[in-house]
This record gives sequence, C-alpha cells and structure tokens, in this order.
Amino acid sequence: MRPGGNEDRTAQIAAGLQAVRARIDAARAAAGRTDDVHLVVVTKTFPASDVDILAALGVTEVAENRDQEARAKHEACDPSAAGLRWHMIGQLQRNKAASVARWADVVESVDRQELAVALGRAAVDAGRVLEVLLQISLDPQPRADRGGVSPADARELAARVAEQPGLILRGVMGVAPFPGDPGEAFGRLRAVSDELRTHWPEADRISAGMSGDLEQAVAHGATQVRIGGAVLGQRSYVQ
Repeated sequence: MRPGGNEDRTAQIAAGLQAVRARIDAARAAAGRTDDVHLVVVTKTFPASDVDILAALGVTEVAENRDQEARAKHEACDPSAAGLRWHMIGQLQRNKAASVARWADVVESVDRQELAVALGRAAVDAGRVLEVLLQISLDPQPRADRGGVSPADARELAARVAEQPGLILRGVMGVAPFPGDPGEAFGRLRAVSDELRTHWPEADRISAGMSGDLEQAVAHGATQVRIGGAVLGQRSYVQ
C-alpha cells in the first residue's frame, strides 16, 4: 500500500498528527517557550505503508527500536520517502552496530563507551556520519531492561562519542520512570544536558516525552518528543 491507497488510514494518521501537534503547541505556550519542539513519530510495529503516509503528510523524522524490523521497513518504504530521517531508540548491542549504521541517521540509545566505539567504526566503514544522543538513566535504581548511562558518567561517555570520527554528539535522551514523577525526571535530564553543553555547545538536543508525558517534557526543555500511539493508534504488526 502507498499513500492514497487507503484514505481511511491516511485520515486517521492525519487526525493523530493534528492532535499531537496541538498538544505540543499548547505545552510550549504554557511553558512560555517560543522555540520549536520537533516531533519524532515512533513507527515500531507499524507497517512501512504507515511510514509512507507519514512522509506524505510532511513528517520528517521516524523512530524504530529494533534493528531487524527497522532495516526491513527502511528498505520497503516508498523511494519518495527518502528524505526521512530515521532514529534508533532501542537498546543496541555492539554486534548490531554495523547494521544500524547503514539505515539510521540518529542513534538515541548510546549508553556505554564500547558501543560508542563500535558504532563510530561502523559509521566510518559505511561511509556515513551518525548523530548520537546519550541515553541517560532516569530510574532511581538501574534497570537492565531500560538501558542508560548514569548522569555521573555522562560526561566521560560524551567525550568518547565526540572523539569518534563517524559520530556527532548532539545531545541526550531519557525515558521517565514509571511509576514516578515525569517532571522531576525530565528536570534531571535537563540538568545533564546543561552540563554537557558547557563542553559541547552543539549537543543541544533533549529527546524526552512520549504520548503520556509530552507536556511535562516540554515544560522541562525537551527539544523533541517521541510519539507513537497518539499519532498512529493501537499497535499493529509489520506487514
């Protein structure tokens, strides 16, 4: 299926985009912000046809959390969607670095030095330069299933990323713990961002906020939000 082949689905996605963009604008206004907050649509488990529709509706950034699914979807998308920027937001093992370096434009889940080195080498081998966000752990206690570097170790990891010729350090990413106060967690993420930007001014992105907590993320300085269900509806299966 290509955009226009399913008018009902296109209308559904367009309505979701409109509603989410209205929420972002309202959150910006409430926070007294005049800068842009970018929307990254999380397309994991949704078919490539949905990515085609998003591109036709003007979306420029999409995110995936599994290499195998993302690689297949990237290859299946309409060539007219070539201007899309693809984000990797899931936990990443070193043995997947070479594959991810071939399709991702931004990797938001770098949380350890050995991964940064492997990803940098893979990017060079692929003749590409990848933008990187450090995933910062916002959980009170470390969680193996979540990933993330501790705030105390973020500067050391940032330095390792910055020295890789295939990588560009662009900022930080975080996931609010549940249960917990998203605002408090995003405030800590903002503090890490502020500290890193004293050393790497270009690392000014803060990726935070999902469908349930985007308002709190915007209030605490998020420059981009990662939204899936609020745009695309209930999870589907890749076709």
